[in-house]
Formats: sequence, structure tokens, C-alpha cells
Amino acid sequence: MFRPLRRIDKQMPYEESVALLNRGREGILGTLGDHGYPYTVVVNYVYFQDKIYFHCAKEGHKIDNINNYNKVSFSVYDKVEIVGEQLNTHYQSILVFGKAKVIPATLEILLAIIHKYSDLELDKATKYIEKEIMDTAIVEIEIEYLSGKKG
Repeated sequence: MFRPLRRIDKQMPYEESVALLNRGREGILGTLGDHGYPYTVVVNYVYFQDKIYFHCAKEGHKIDNINNYNKVSFSVYDKVEIVGEQLNTHYQSILVFGKAKVIPATLEILLAIIHKYSDLELDKATKYIEKEIMDTAIVEIEIEYLSGKKG
């Protein structure tokens, strides 16, 4: 169903791809937007219990797109090195295809996101979440395909 990587010699092993997904700081979410145009946006995320999660407002362009068409792509990249004398770029990247859905915000997922991006103590993080949880949505991406590439 999903196309194999054309340059198989550059394919990362599954474990390395998951490691990049875990260490990545930002991901690029791709959705199908208004009038069939692609819509991409950078999000902070966490890879947790074999799924990708990010928080957002309960309404907006991303949410509308996901509610209208739940198939998404998600990309993460790092270790970018431009090698000018070779006219080349070295990098690692992953591409995910999956199905996204909006779920109620939970303390567990929000704590996982906070833990990834902050060193807030548990009580402070919990108080912050309790204050904001009613205005927060979580998007969950169930991964159907994951491919990593290093160039």
C-alpha cells in the first residue's frame, strides 16, 4: 500500500528510525486542507506508547483538516550537515503515514509532552495542566507506516 524507499541503500533500520522519532524536537504534520490543498505545520510532539501525540487548541485549521480527512503524514529530521564541496547534504529523516484523531486531553499524555520539553517539577506541571486542560485538545496519530532515511 505504501511505496518502498526508492534508494534502499539509504534506508535506516527500524530501530534507528524510532530513535529519531524519540529524540526529534519538532515534527511536520501534513494534512489535506481546504479545496484539496496540502497543509503542513510544525508541531511539538511526543512519541508515546507507539503513537505520536501533540497538543493544540480545540479548533483551527489542523483540527478541521483532521476531522474532515484523518489520513496524515508526519516528518522529523535532524543531523543536517551541508557538504558544500560535494554539493550534497547529509541528514537523517523519518516519514510517517497514519490516521489522526482528536482525543480528550489527558494528564498522562500532557505530562509526557511536558517531560520531553521541560524540566518542570511534577507538582508544577500538574497544576499547569489542571489550569489549561479544558482548553486543550490532543491529536493522536496511529502509525500505519514508518520509514527512515539517512543521506
